[in-house]
Amino acid sequence: MIQLHRLEGFYWVARTGGYARAARAFPYPITQPAVHQQVKKLETELGLALFERVGKDRMIPTAAGERLYRFVRPYFEGLPGVVRSLTSGEVAGELRVAAAGMFLRKLLPAWVKRLKRRHPEVDVHLVEAPVPPVDALLLGEFDAAVDHFPRLPAAIAGQTVGVMRPYVVLPAKHAAAQKKRLRLADLEDETFVAYSPNLLPHAQQFEALALHGLTPPRRITATSAEVIQGFVEAELGYSILASLEPEPPKSRGLKFFPLPSPRVEFPVSVAWRKDTPENPLLDALLECAPTP
Repeated sequence: MIQLHRLEGFYWVARTGGYARAARAFPYPITQPAVHQQVKKLETELGLALFERVGKDRMIPTAAGERLYRFVRPYFEGLPGVVRSLTSGEVAGELRVAAAGMFLRKLLPAWVKRLKRRHPEVDVHLVEAPVPPVDALLLGEFDAAVDHFPRLPAAIAGQTVGVMRPYVVLPAKHAAAQKKRLRLADLEDETFVAYSPNLLPHAQQFEALALHGLTPPRRITATSAEVIQGFVEAELGYSILASLEPEPPKSRGLKFFPLPSPRVEFPVSVAWRKDTPENPLLDALLECAPTP
């Protein structure tokens, strides 16, 4: 078994970039040789080099060291907050959350507001993730991630916090936009304005089209809903965009129609590692989560 104090020495060297700096940064008195010994003994136990020297006093992790650092970092950075919460009942520290841009704009503001109202000492660090950050979550780079996850690994737990509903988007002047009900078959010969293929919403769009037996003959791709709406408003095609709202969005130059039957919905989840050490910050985030 790896001894915890050796991992602690490794963590501070990786974080600060050197043995002398690590010794100064330790939360209790320790000498530079003692830190050096912790790391060397850990490397001997693992049979791996965890650092390489790039200057007189500068150390950087090897590939193996970087992987280990990503794993132990959440524990050592979250420990002070856990101790404070245990001894004072106060929830404090930094909570790291990754989310797709739509959810950062539409879902997280009210959610974080509830969290800050109950626990004002929590610092929330939000990162936009263009694709579901499952690998980063498994490596401990985030405490939680919010997205539509087509499939979660066995090591990840999830809780539904919203539902995305697809809407067909047409230019307001399009002939079909004047109808009360839309038939997708009427659009089968038109250009489709899609998300870029490397983005998850691209697959969602074409899943919805496939349900209606449509294969667009031409397409334009873009990286955001705002850009897609701009191209549709310019009468360059139509699109399908998902919204967290139960009613169709409204826009001056666009017309939104609920996707005709058969309809499809995409659940939005907050996900976290099942083996995450006790984390009051994560518990507080889940307690404040919206209900769909």
